[in-house]
Amino acid sequence: MKVSLKWMREYVNYDGRPEELARRLTMSGSNAESIEYPGRDIKSVVVGEIIKIGKHPDSDKLLVTKVNVGHRVLQIVTGARNIKEGDRVAVALPGAVIEGGIEIKVQSIKGLESQGMLCSAKELGLDDSGLPEDVKNGLLILPEDAPVGNDIKDYIGLEDVVIDFEITPNRPDCLSIVGMAREAAATFNIPLNPLSINLKEESVEKVPDIVNVTVEAGDLCKRYIARIIKDVKIKPSPLWMQRRLQVCGIRPINNIVDITNYVMLELGQPLHAFDYDKLAGCSIIVRRGKKGETITTLDGKLREICEDTLVIADKKGPVALAGIMGGAETEVTSETRTVLLESANFWGPNIRRTSRKMGLRTEASQRFEKGLDPNLAAVAAERACELIERLGAGRVLKGCVDVYPEPVLPRKLPLRVDRINALLGTEISRHQMIDILERLGIKSLEESDQTFVVIPTFRADITQEADLAEEIARIYGYDNLPSTLPGSIATCGKLNRNQKLTNEIKQTLMGCGFSEIYTYSFISPSAFDALRAPEDHEVRRAVKIINPLGEEHSIMRTTLLPGILEVIKLNLNQKRESIRIFELGTVYIPRQIPLKELPVEKKKLGVAICDENLDFYYLKGVIETLLLKLKIRGAVFYPGEHFSLHPGRTATISIDGEIAGFIGEVHPDVMENYGMEDKRAYVAELDLDLLLDRSQTEVKFKPLPRFPAADRDVAIVVEEGVTAGSIMEAIKEAGGEVLENVELFDVYRGNQIPEGYKSLAFSLTYRAKDRTLTDEEINRLHGNITECILKKFNGRLRE
Repeated sequence: MKVSLKWMREYVNYDGRPEELARRLTMSGSNAESIEYPGRDIKSVVVGEIIKIGKHPDSDKLLVTKVNVGHRVLQIVTGARNIKEGDRVAVALPGAVIEGGIEIKVQSIKGLESQGMLCSAKELGLDDSGLPEDVKNGLLILPEDAPVGNDIKDYIGLEDVVIDFEITPNRPDCLSIVGMAREAAATFNIPLNPLSINLKEESVEKVPDIVNVTVEAGDLCKRYIARIIKDVKIKPSPLWMQRRLQVCGIRPINNIVDITNYVMLELGQPLHAFDYDKLAGCSIIVRRGKKGETITTLDGKLREICEDTLVIADKKGPVALAGIMGGAETEVTSETRTVLLESANFWGPNIRRTSRKMGLRTEASQRFEKGLDPNLAAVAAERACELIERLGAGRVLKGCVDVYPEPVLPRKLPLRVDRINALLGTEISRHQMIDILERLGIKSLEESDQTFVVIPTFRADITQEADLAEEIARIYGYDNLPSTLPGSIATCGKLNRNQKLTNEIKQTLMGCGFSEIYTYSFISPSAFDALRAPEDHEVRRAVKIINPLGEEHSIMRTTLLPGILEVIKLNLNQKRESIRIFELGTVYIPRQIPLKELPVEKKKLGVAICDENLDFYYLKGVIETLLLKLKIRGAVFYPGEHFSLHPGRTATISIDGEIAGFIGEVHPDVMENYGMEDKRAYVAELDLDLLLDRSQTEVKFKPLPRFPAADRDVAIVVEEGVTAGSIMEAIKEAGGEVLENVELFDVYRGNQIPEGYKSLAFSLTYRAKDRTLTDEEINRLHGNITECILKKFNGRLRE
């Protein structure tokens, strides 16, 4: 919020330095970001009257003027053509400095002495947007009553100090000159000069007789006021008003539009002016948009209207986006003769959603979305009408149409002095607290030996006792609050079991050379197509975001794969040759669509490699290392299927019969979809919650074996489809307690083995806990195991 110090001083008698004002207001909660000094460097420019104009004897393009500057008459040569005798103009005297630091000197132009310069608007640092075309292309012509000889800076308020404040979202009342004047008055404990409005309404016609207002969306529009101004004369607004708008960052347009913007800056209430004669049926309808409706806004863009968009409409259709921008069809132009002035209060969240969805953020929407006081609408409408009367811009009709079904009333809160002092650690007296609050516009009253305060409706952010304590603290001065040490006994925080195990997982994977990544929980719906997910697969049942930043981040992820593959692609584009990454993230599984309750949040572990020297078995070994580190037993890898992985190179991981995840090579089509068709990648995704649940944190020791072990080998020939893991499980089951260990040590395919078969060689270790096994016992048990697996897998011993 840019605040003109000259404008603010109309409401508060602050005569100190701007820097001190910025510092003190920053300490009381309104952070000053910058201070500007527009017009400060312009010197010796005064109001002059042209008393004579003649042609230059040696130039057809130049004029020689005699200009009265109050104490003398100057001869000035100019090339401007938009002047006539009697005009009041801005005159830069000899020695003057104009915009840009240019110094004006007496000089000879085509043989004639020019004793100064006649100035254009831009040469005074003014924006010429709201001025007539001839003035834009020529000199600045001042009003006929401009006092000759007066300093131009005093006449049009050229010199000012502008402080840019950062206003927090809970203080929309500070998005105005009056609001910041109130803050300054409270901070410096100086009087606040209230705004005085003197509206005459000299017309005999009444507003309710000529306009009808219907509010259909009462939940989105708390109040709507319409006033009518007839016999409107559209012309540039006064220079002082244009200057105030300019220094606050708003471009002047014409007197009616400038007045609405002026009141918005002054009071914080946005207004809008419609060309009344262009409203169909002399009606205003505040409603939600309808499917298929469009509107061309004042910026010239055609915009589609959604069904949740609040619009201002007439009998034909939408004429404005409520609280954001008006429509081009009802724009106030030089042909406008009757104006309908809107002063309304719209529901902030709806304005914010519409503004973001349409990519259209305006000064009005910024104020509405923060939540304005509905009672401010009437004051702003009256103030705008008063300015219209004062500037002779039109005739204000009597009364207004005011739709305000549920008036907002001030709230009452108890003021407990002891409690507030306890919160702040202070000893502020009751009298001092009441004084501070009254400086902020919060009145006090006594009821039944208890003090209450009445919260004005423009302070919707004050809802409880803690808010009162904050208001007292910031005006009392944060630097005046005593410093104390914490009174409670400090305790040492520690990690819980799952946090420790999660750190163990990270450390193990980083020890294997992997880097941790973080990806967005929001993904694009097109990611499922890239992953080759079937149309009816549950992975596509994703939670849609109501207000997404864009299509690329419009749903919640149900798998970690999209983010992991995007990271691999990014690293490959950066010429990384070896990629080993992992992510611990959350996926969001809806219980039902559409949502009726929050989705289930599941923790997942994703691990991936992309390196021409590493393969499936390397990644499988990393997962096995991790399971070993977590002391998880009973994990089994067996052939599986996954839509994103290569058939025949995919395994399902189960722990004690419960599926824990999958591992495999990314399908070539998926790699092509991500632009990595010439690479191979291997990924695994595991249920992190299951891993944490099955992890064994207790370490148990057993004594070293007292009796010797005996080793036997067996090689069997089985069909290609038989897995080594299934044979090992069968061997363990048949071996019982005496079988201590079994390992696969050879896989052979060759001339001695028929096509379609393979030879698997296993090493078996036998040991008893209570005795030394005899050769007879070992041979009998080994034979039983061999016979069992040959029969179960239809195999034969390799000779």
